[in-house]
Amino acid sequence: QGSERPEATRTLGRVNLNTATAAELELLPGIGATLAGRIVEDRAAKGRFAGVEDLLRVRGVHRGTMEGLRPLVTAD
Repeated sequence: QGSERPEATRTLGRVNLNTATAAELELLPGIGATLAGRIVEDRAAKGRFAGVEDLLRVRGVHRGTMEGLRPLVTAD
């Protein structure tokens, strides 16, 4: 129990950047509440993410973060 924690990749498969809630995004490694909120806000303001690379348009997401998330997320 103590070592197990919910992870988006286990409970949801790959997390869809275009439909995930901020709470779901927070389950991803390196994504805290602030960054999750920015991702949701960016999606609302600028539209769907065409691909994982579009995360780079979100303030605070750097290439290393995006590459680490690549196997865990989708924009389909």
